[in-house]
Amino acid sequence: MKRAVISVSGGMDSTGLLLNLLREGYKVDAISFNYGQKHSVEIERLNKNIDYLKSNGYNVELKNLDLSQVMKSFNSSLIDESLDVPSGVYDSENMKSTVVPNRNAIFSAITYGYALSISTKENCNVDIALGVHSGDHTIYPDCREDFFTALNYAFKIGNWGSEKVGYYLPYMKENKFFILKDAKISCEKLNLDFTTVFKNTNTCYNPSKDGKSCGKCGSCNERLEAFLFLGEKDPVEYLGV
Repeated sequence: MKRAVISVSGGMDSTGLLLNLLREGYKVDAISFNYGQKHSVEIERLNKNIDYLKSNGYNVELKNLDLSQVMKSFNSSLIDESLDVPSGVYDSENMKSTVVPNRNAIFSAITYGYALSISTKENCNVDIALGVHSGDHTIYPDCREDFFTALNYAFKIGNWGSEKVGYYLPYMKENKFFILKDAKISCEKLNLDFTTVFKNTNTCYNPSKDGKSCGKCGSCNERLEAFLFLGEKDPVEYLGV
């Protein structure tokens, strides 16, 4: 059986990727990270989706890691309560405030160590799955292909047995619409309810205290556009709707 470790946030991108892995026949271990993000509702919804998957016969081992004590002091509007999350589209200059310094390098290092340990214990190859996509490339330098190429090289020369670990980045050149369309195909093949799965996700960077999406941040705009293009109604609740 193919093995994978996924860094999963509870957002639509990594959720779509998790479905993709299950569709492709992987046995999946998942890691989520609480890094002090304002949109921590994503972790609650991820746990609901893991339970939903298990109720349908798909057992995903999930580990929730708390890095908030270290990362809550990082400079980012996604974490710092004194900074407002900007509204607008992803290519706006002000969206750079949502960058969390070195986030993907930190997450990848932990995920790589976990994947390497599985490969050693089970004597198998393991893919590290990340839901990075083309829409992230403009603002987030740690979501670009050359970043992961360099990171993978560093990990390979810094570990024994690294020839058994690789990256699975199927959305690197794709957008959110592609991810959502791929997720719908996965749900059909896995006999899962698309609406239920995506109701249990959060994409918003600035949700209300009761978990409603703001509908104004760049992440919300991309999500709404993807659902519109797919011809599906977004099942999460939005403020003022």
